[in-house]
Amino acid sequence: MPLPAELAARARDILAGRADPVPTRDAATVVILRGGARGPEVYLLRRKSTMAFAAGAYVFPGGSVDPRDADSAVAWAGPSPAEWGAVFHASEQVARGLVCAAVRETFEESGVLLAGPGPDSVVADTTGDAWEADRLALIDRSLAFADFLAGRGLVLRSDLLKPWAHWITPEIERRRFDTRFFVAVLPDGQRTRDVGGEADQVAWRRPAEALELARQGEIFLMPPTHRTLSELSAYDTVAGALAEHREIVTIMPRAVEIDGEMRLVNT
Repeated sequence: MPLPAELAARARDILAGRADPVPTRDAATVVILRGGARGPEVYLLRRKSTMAFAAGAYVFPGGSVDPRDADSAVAWAGPSPAEWGAVFHASEQVARGLVCAAVRETFEESGVLLAGPGPDSVVADTTGDAWEADRLALIDRSLAFADFLAGRGLVLRSDLLKPWAHWITPEIERRRFDTRFFVAVLPDGQRTRDVGGEADQVAWRRPAEALELARQGEIFLMPPTHRTLSELSAYDTVAGALAEHREIVTIMPRAVEIDGEMRLVNT
């Protein structure tokens, strides 16, 4: 994809050694899936136009890892942090933070909570004033994720997550994230809701439908979102998507000059 003038200029500066890339921040993104009448649907949020990163883009729930997400006090069921680290080529501590961030951010941005009273159960309903107060406290970081789970007697269900992809923001961007993508099924009894915050609109869409809207210019998708939707559009059922074995390969788009024009290509 061609780069706008400002990014093209920064790309040339970085390639020439006149500027240095900013460091990345670990982040997690979760694609929430549900079965629809015409096949799987995904939950998308439109980021507010005032956001510093990906303004106006339709994205999946997710965000940066909070240092407290790596707290070993988090009650845990399912694949261990060490197992997740092996999948995502990360240390056990980083993997713990990524999985916790995935579950926490999903709750913050959709109201969906991948946790339950025990290793074989999941919360059936997260609506109500008390849940909303906890969600807002997590967002403003006055409540740590480990304390949130402990206060409600809940266990994080890492087995409800499936690894999907690993994207790193291009070096030319001024805000960069090292993001692991997960997929998860909307738990029985739970429902997403418009929770505000960083998004001004939410929607359930079939992957192919979202791609067509993007092609028509009706919505804007970042390359990782577009790629993920393209991959998911190949499945007729949610079970089919979850059954797919994924070999996680790191993708970091890079800037190259082609015929005098700076473009972004996947690597």
